[in-house]
This record gives sequence, C-alpha cells and structure tokens, in this order.
Amino acid sequence: ALEIAAAGGHSLLMMGPPGTGKSMLAQRLPSILPPLTDDELIEVWTVQSLLPHHTQTPGRSRPYKSPHHSASAVALVGGGSDPRPGEISLAHKGVLFLDELPEFDRKVLEALREPLESGEIHISRAARQAVFPADFQLIAAMNPCPCGYHGHPSKPCRCTPDAVRRYRDKIPGPLIDRIDLVIEVPALPAAELVSAKAGEPSAAVLERVLAAREQQTKRQGKLNNALSPTEIDEAADISAEAKETLGALLEKLSLSARSFHRILRTARTIADLAGDTEVARGHVLRAAGFRRSM
Repeated sequence: ALEIAAAGGHSLLMMGPPGTGKSMLAQRLPSILPPLTDDELIEVWTVQSLLPHHTQTPGRSRPYKSPHHSASAVALVGGGSDPRPGEISLAHKGVLFLDELPEFDRKVLEALREPLESGEIHISRAARQAVFPADFQLIAAMNPCPCGYHGHPSKPCRCTPDAVRRYRDKIPGPLIDRIDLVIEVPALPAAELVSAKAGEPSAAVLERVLAAREQQTKRQGKLNNALSPTEIDEAADISAEAKETLGALLEKLSLSARSFHRILRTARTIADLAGDTEVARGHVLRAAGFRRSM
C-alpha cells in the first residue's frame, strides 16, 4: 500500500495496535518518493522563508512533517496576527504524517478537507487574509480502539463496542471520504517476528515508483491523485468488465461519487505499477478493498 501511495500521490490511513510499525512505515515514505524538482524546491523554500529565523535545508529530499496531536490549531493550520504558515503548509510538496489521528482537534481535522482538495489553505483574520500552498501527501495512523488492542492476537481489548465506535467517529466522515487507502497493520506473533526475512530495499521500490510516475506524466501530465473526475474518466482506460464490477460495488457498498473516482484513481495507479495500459477488474477490486477497511 505504501508503494501505491507513493506511485500515485495517494493519501493513506494505517490502523493497528501500538508497536506494529505504523510510524516507521510513514518515516520510510520519503525514501521511495522522487527528489524535489527545481520548481518544487523553490516553492518549498519560499514557504519556509515566511518563518522567522528560517534556514534553508540543503538537499532535495521532500519535506516530512509529523506534528504531535496536542499541537494547537494555529501551529498546524497557520495563523497569528501576522499570518504564518503552519505545519500543513510546511509539508508542501512533501509528507504530512498525523499519528494518533482521532486525538487531533476536530477543527484541525476539518481544516484538512480544503487543502486535500485544492492544495491551498486560506487563513482569515480581522486585519488580513492569507493563502498558503498546502499540496502535501497525507499519511495518518491510528489505533483500532481507545486501548489499542482491538483484534490483537494475545492482548485482550478492554473497550466496549460503543467505545470503539465513538473513538472512530472522532474522525469526520468527509475526511475519511478523502482518504484513498485504508490498511490494517496487525500485530505479528513472536515466532513470525523472529523468523521474518529482510524486506526489499527502498531503492528497488523507488525504481518502480519512478516508472509508474513517468507513465502518468506522459499520459496526463500529472499524478493520478491530482486528476479531476472528468480527467480520470478519460485517462483511466477502464475495461468493460472492470466498469461493470465498479458499478456493482458502488451499489453494494453505497459509495459516494467521490469514492467512485477515488477508487478509479487508485485502480489506475495499481495498473501503472503493474505496467498495464488498461484498468482491469482485478485492479478495481484491489482498489475498492483499500476503502472497505474503515
């Protein structure tokens, strides 16, 4: 899922008990993302220059911001008497990682909707207004329940079903609707952890991500996640069988029009990673599975 997110610029939510590696996965994402282009580097430095005592970071690695859930709305969104960019804008052209997503202030979570759609955030104050760029890739993580051990193979969960529901309901529905990939990161048994083999190096994954992004650039001039509903309908090149399957899923799962296009964008990215020119039924089913997890 992390590779799919990197290849298409998709937002990702990871659910799992404490200690399963959600934060580690998020920290590894920049290593499988392409370096900043010259234009992107200028944009990033321009945003940073609005902060007092700023220093330019050498290199072309994409920004990675991981604010704590106790941070104020101004710190994350931006503002002040003389409006300054917050962590959301400082993640421009990079990654914004929100750990313990349900613990963030609801106003902050509601404020994420605008930049996820437009790539900008508007700050309104009595004296002045400001618009800051905020074209970031959202990666979030959360526990499955308040105690963290719902579904754990060995540690019992102390939460009631109502408590689990209230915990998950802290995340606004419109925000969930704007997240492309929702995955579970389960706790592994001790024996499986001990015998686990070394994973694939980031360099190998980066090659596939770059190849998929190159296909997207040649086909439509932008990443799949940035396609409008009209553009994805034209660029998807979806097979008749896949289209029929997607229509059946929409009716069965009562998905919104936004969900329809997000599934289509994700399916297009899965096809790009596989080197397929056409979106097939298997690509659609896999993409829909990522939206059913929540």
